[in-house]
Amino acid sequence: MPGGKRLLMIVGAATPPGRLAAAASFAAGTVKDGAVDTLNLAETPVEICDGRPLEKYDANTRQAVERIAGARAVLIAAPVYRASYPGVLKNLLDLAPVEALQAKPVGIVAMGGSQHHFLGVDWQLREVLTWFGALVAPTSVYITGGDFKDGQLASDGARQDLAALCESLLTLSGLDTAKLGPKPLAAKFT
Repeated sequence: MPGGKRLLMIVGAATPPGRLAAAASFAAGTVKDGAVDTLNLAETPVEICDGRPLEKYDANTRQAVERIAGARAVLIAAPVYRASYPGVLKNLLDLAPVEALQAKPVGIVAMGGSQHHFLGVDWQLREVLTWFGALVAPTSVYITGGDFKDGQLASDGARQDLAALCESLLTLSGLDTAKLGPKPLAAKFT
């Protein structure tokens, strides 16, 4: 969208769209200018990262990476899977060049079965995003099945937190990130 803020929502799960996708959809609806793109990994097949140059992958894979690179900010929504985030999301991040997320505002939304896993995705994904040199929002959002009713995000607290995270990402996307430095180590040695 010319002149508008563009926020990419990544639903980082291979399972059919469900509550996590509903939460991302709610978050997208809070963006006032509507400049939101959603990349749902359950609906967008991405080839397995095997070290080929990006141009050697299929069109879906290249386009998924291009959507990340073209976004002004990214919100990553991931379920807690085996105390971490799913492999399909890691695979997508493995395909992305450092420049795709370098100095880009990124927010994290994690969803687990109970409150006991609230850091499972956050601390591991935050480390990977730091490797990219992403401008990771200082706080994340954690939701559980208890935040939903009839498949829709119903918890006022979760809804407010998602709206606040999106607003933070849009605010951060207005920064002159060229002044943020130094480059991440990954960008220096590639």
